Amino acid sequence: MNTPRINRRTLLKGLGAVTIGLPLLEEMILPATAAQSKAVPVRAFNVFFGLGIPAPLQTEGFDGVLEPLKPLRDKLLIMRKVDQVRCDQSGINAHFDGASGAFTAEPPNGEAQSGGPSIDQVIRKTHYPKGLPPGMVPTLVGGTFFRRSRISRYVHSYNQDGTVAGMMQERPRDLFERVFGTIELSGDSKDLRRERLKRSVLDSVVEQYKFYTGANSPLGSASKGRIKEHLDRIREFEQRAYEMKRMTDGAPKPPPQSKLAHGGPADPGGEGIDMPLNDLVSEWRLMADLYALAIQMDRTRFGSITFLAAGERLRVKGRYDYDGRKVFEFDDARQHNASGSKGCSHEWWHKFNENKKNEQLRAHAHLKMREIAYFLHRLNGKDAMETNGKTILENSLITISTESGDGRHNDVKRELSGVFHAITSANGRFKTGRIMDVKAEGIDVYNTMLAGMGAKDRLGPKNRQHRAVDGIRA
Repeated sequence: MNTPRINRRTLLKGLGAVTIGLPLLEEMILPATAAQSKAVPVRAFNVFFGLGIPAPLQTEGFDGVLEPLKPLRDKLLIMRKVDQVRCDQSGINAHFDGASGAFTAEPPNGEAQSGGPSIDQVIRKTHYPKGLPPGMVPTLVGGTFFRRSRISRYVHSYNQDGTVAGMMQERPRDLFERVFGTIELSGDSKDLRRERLKRSVLDSVVEQYKFYTGANSPLGSASKGRIKEHLDRIREFEQRAYEMKRMTDGAPKPPPQSKLAHGGPADPGGEGIDMPLNDLVSEWRLMADLYALAIQMDRTRFGSITFLAAGERLRVKGRYDYDGRKVFEFDDARQHNASGSKGCSHEWWHKFNENKKNEQLRAHAHLKMREIAYFLHRLNGKDAMETNGKTILENSLITISTESGDGRHNDVKRELSGVFHAITSANGRFKTGRIMDVKAEGIDVYNTMLAGMGAKDRLGPKNRQHRAVDGIRA
C-alpha cells in the first residue's frame, strides 16, 4: 500500500500572523535516495560568542576549555590560526573591530554597518535568488547579550550593503513571536491585553490540529503522535517565554518581564552589570531552544545567534558545574577586588598571560563552550533528523566564531591573530572530525567556504588575490 504524501512545507496557519511548521514526518519523506538528498535545504547560520579564546589555550584541544565540544567532535572542523588582522580599524574599539570581522572578514563601515555581507547572506542570495519559500522568516537574528554600543558587537548577519539582515531579537518573547507569530486582538483595552496573556498561539490552529490527528488524517499513527509531541513542545516554550501561568479560576498572572536586563539598563554607561549565573544560562537556553526549534520546523534557514556580546561586561556570580563536577565558583567582582567595569569578567582577557594559570578566564571560556554546545546539540538529536539520514547539524553550514585571539589591545596582530573558528560539514562539503591549523586569513577561509557552497560572489576587495584554503574541503 502506498503511503500518502504531504509537503515538507506544510504549515498550520492560524489567526493574525500565527504560522506553525510541522516536524519531519514519514509522509514527507520521498522514497528515492537521490531525491532525499536533494530535498535537504541549504542553510547557513553564524554562532557568535564574546571575548574569544586566547590562541595558546586553543592548542590544548579538548583537554582544555574546548572540552564541552568533545561530544560533537565528529561533527565539527575546529580551525586554529585563523587571522583577522585586516579587520583592524584604527581609532575604533578593538572588540568591535574583531566582532565586525566575524563572518564578514571586513572592518566595520562606521558604527552601525559592517564592511560587507556575512557568509550566511551570500549563501542565501546564491541559493534563493528569488526569495525563500512562503511562510519563512527570511533571516532570524537573536541572542543573549548586554554590551550594546555599536551594532556588530551583537548582530552577526549582514546584507550585501553592510546593513543588518534581520532585526535583533533579544527577549525570548520577541523571538517566539518572530518565529510563531501572535494572535492579534482589535482594540487596546486592559481586558483585551489580559485576554492575549491567556491565549496560546496554538489556540488558533486547533481545528487543523484536529484534522491531522483525526480519523480523516493522511497521517499514520506514529506521525499523529509526533505532531502532538511537537505542539506540546511549542506550548512549553511559549509558557517559558511568557511565564504563562494558568490559574484555577481562569485568570492568568500577567507575565513578568525577563529576569535579565535589556535595552539601556543592560549597559549602564559601559560599567557592566551583576549577573547570576543561573539567570544567564536559563535565558540563553530558552533562546537557543526557540532558535533551534525554528530551524527544525523549517521556519528559517539563515541568520545568527549570539551568546554574549563582543567586549561583554558582566560581573558573574555562581557555581559552575560540568559533567557532574564543579569547575569553578564565579565571583568576578570579589576575585578582581574591584567594582564597576574593572570588576567584570572582561578584565580576565586583558590580564591574560600564557605563563600563568588564567584560572578565571579558563572557567569563563569553558562556560561559553558549554552553552554553544547546548545549542548545537539541539540540532543533532532525534528531532533534528532529515530525509538523507543526517541531522540538521550535519546538513547545515554552521560557523562558530568570536572577536579575539588574545584579548590584549596593545598588539593588534596578536589580538586579531588565531581567532577561534569551527564549522560543520554542510552536508559533506567540508571536513569534520579534526582540529586543523589552517594558517590563513579569515577572508580566504570564508571565501573557500563560499566556493564550497556554490557561491560565485566573494568577500573583500575585488582586486585582492584570493588564496584558496583547500585543506578544509572534503
